[in-house]
Amino acid sequence: MDISFILILALAAGAMFLMTSRTRKQQREAQNFRSELAPGQEVMTGSGMFGTIVDVDDEADIITIESTPGAQTRWLRAAIAKRVDTPVEEETEELADGEEPAAAYGSAASISSGSSKDDADDLVVPDDLSGLTDEQADKDRDRRDEGTDSK
Repeated sequence: MDISFILILALAAGAMFLMTSRTRKQQREAQNFRSELAPGQEVMTGSGMFGTIVDVDDEADIITIESTPGAQTRWLRAAIAKRVDTPVEEETEELADGEEPAAAYGSAASISSGSSKDDADDLVVPDDLSGLTDEQADKDRDRRDEGTDSK
């Protein structure tokens, strides 16, 4: 046998070992996650349904999930995809009477310079780009193009 053939076989075996070890690790983590499921946790199923665990039947591997108050469904333990962490509520500042909250960065209120909500209805958005050009823009473009002539 040629040494290059043995080297290729060794590289292929090494690649297979690395790929399967990563897969085994992910499967082990998923199994540990599913074995630690308890009532009160918010989870998402593999099909995308969100809910709160109500009951865990370890013998039958059945998890009872309540998606909306009173609507309980039963799922196989293996169908639970991940745990959903509840988002942290942002603290809001108390505003004095007559004060408006500061506009968030990038919101329409931060773009308008202190205008009222009624002024936002006056915003006109053109249907195409032809409404965006004016004579001054054409003059600026012509002046810019004059300096690019090659000599």
